[in-house]
Amino acid sequence: MIKSIMIFNNHGKPRLSKFYQQIDIATQQALIEEIFSLVSKRPDTVCNFLEGSKLLGGKDTRVIYRHYATLYFVFVVDESESELGILDLIQVFVESLDRCFENVCELDLIFHFEEVHHILTEIVQGGMVLETNMTEIVTAIGELNKMKKKSGAISTGSLSLKASETLRSSFRH
Repeated sequence: MIKSIMIFNNHGKPRLSKFYQQIDIATQQALIEEIFSLVSKRPDTVCNFLEGSKLLGGKDTRVIYRHYATLYFVFVVDESESELGILDLIQVFVESLDRCFENVCELDLIFHFEEVHHILTEIVQGGMVLETNMTEIVTAIGELNKMKKKSGAISTGSLSLKASETLRSSFRH
């Protein structure tokens, strides 16, 4: 079972955290700091699996991660999950984000956090993998976006597309 999913940048700032078991906020923060300190110190040439997190289950817990550009994608799982399967799942998640945002970057995760959570929910719910087909995931998100536009729903906390593009282009230069 997947215990948690986290995305943080090279400086340890969380951009997404989803826990599939009851954990208080202070422990969540300590866990994010612990995992960041573990994965950020590892060279790119070593394995992407770590055994155990003292805060989240001990030896029967695995930390599986991938580092893409400025972001770490981390899945904390129990021993019943396949490490290689989870690495593939991380790849599916990243490629789904990339298809939905066209060259996803850290700013997309910040300004479109609701859509990122929807994409994650299409893939994983309750710590169980639901979907791994990227076409199905992207289609479901496209349908959700169509329904939002049709109903005139405006998501609070999200910037308009034009404002997001302006910010994105200013950060790239």
